Amino acid sequence: MQENAKILLVDDDPDILEFLAYNLKKEGYDVAQASNGKEALKAAEKFSPDLILLDVMMPEMDGIATCQALRNNKKFANVFIIFLTARIEEYSEIAGFSAGADDYINKPIKPGALVSRVKAMLKRKAKPEPVSQLIQIGDLIIDRGAYEVIYKNKKFHFARKEFELLFLLASHPGKVFIREDILETVWGNEVFVGDRTIDVHIRKIREKINPDFIKTIKGIGYKFDPS
Repeated sequence: MQENAKILLVDDDPDILEFLAYNLKKEGYDVAQASNGKEALKAAEKFSPDLILLDVMMPEMDGIATCQALRNNKKFANVFIIFLTARIEEYSEIAGFSAGADDYINKPIKPGALVSRVKAMLKRKAKPEPVSQLIQIGDLIIDRGAYEVIYKNKKFHFARKEFELLFLLASHPGKVFIREDILETVWGNEVFVGDRTIDVHIRKIREKINPDFIKTIKGIGYKFDPS
């Protein structure tokens, strides 16, 4: 069960560690702690976490370097990593996603938002890849079998690649898809396809349905976020 998932907390501020541990243990999660990146790597080996909450700015070894080290270890390739940061500079977010982060939570952290994000992330692991050819999110219905998109009870025509791109993003709401993965999944080995191709297709999708559904993560890629 999701409530039995193991979460590793990494932050150099003991008050934040105590705050995170209290709120997550209250939800039934098994929690371990580390106060810097080097400790985190050792703790991860012993604890085998399902998810890691990782501070960006730490002594000894910062969060970016720690995340990279974890991702370079096959044992942790599929462990979810959520960065905790008070830094709002765009480059920090780009560096985090490039290092392999799955999500960001900005400080100060609200307990309700923290638990909600953790639960949502762990559900992605608890559930197998969807086999359904039908995605329904609010007023949006994407039927892969019929290659139909219905939004607010109105049908919209999508070119094949536009449809495949929308289906890919909507199949994992909140997940950031990097450009390389989008190209590989939607276009495969087709030649003469580059980043500009993705941007054009995203623009066409936004023109047909709610443009706020697809968020641009600058320098990284895109994610579907209907909230």
